[in-house]
Amino acid sequence: MKRYIVPLGGFAVLLVFLGIGLRLKPQEIPSPLIGKHAPEFSLPQVEDAGRTFNSKDMAGKVWVLNVWASWCAPCRAEHPALLEFSRLAAAPVVGLNYNDVRGDSQKWLREFGNPYQVSAFDGDGKTGIEFGVYGVPETFVIDKQGQIRLKLTGPLTSELIREKLLPIIRELNHV
Repeated sequence: MKRYIVPLGGFAVLLVFLGIGLRLKPQEIPSPLIGKHAPEFSLPQVEDAGRTFNSKDMAGKVWVLNVWASWCAPCRAEHPALLEFSRLAAAPVVGLNYNDVRGDSQKWLREFGNPYQVSAFDGDGKTGIEFGVYGVPETFVIDKQGQIRLKLTGPLTSELIREKLLPIIRELNHV
């Protein structure tokens, strides 16, 4: 009987950690960048390599940065919700096309629709790394002072947009 106590105790501890893990919300992984200035960047646009997007152009605006890629299956799943969100015009939506091939990205936007005011091409992924991106899609809300106020990991849904994005955007636009 005594020889079963240690394995049973270990199993009980494992069950406790599993129970805790199942209650966590993976979309709300804390970011060390929350409350800090978003990394500044200037990148060529997906649609036109001759034109650039500079994050400084968004100064004084509340905006949303959505990190996506044409090879990303969850990005495809979130796309209808993102299109719907961009039509609400609650805040400008900027894409950060992460670790992708420009031609594939252009084709993807033509095929599925373009929800972005502009999409910056981060072909080598360096800008994404500065934002702490470790998987796509990820979405950031950036305030008028350029600070990251919210980070959501994983695909956006109508529910996340309604319950998380829209309230914080409304609050930040009235500050």
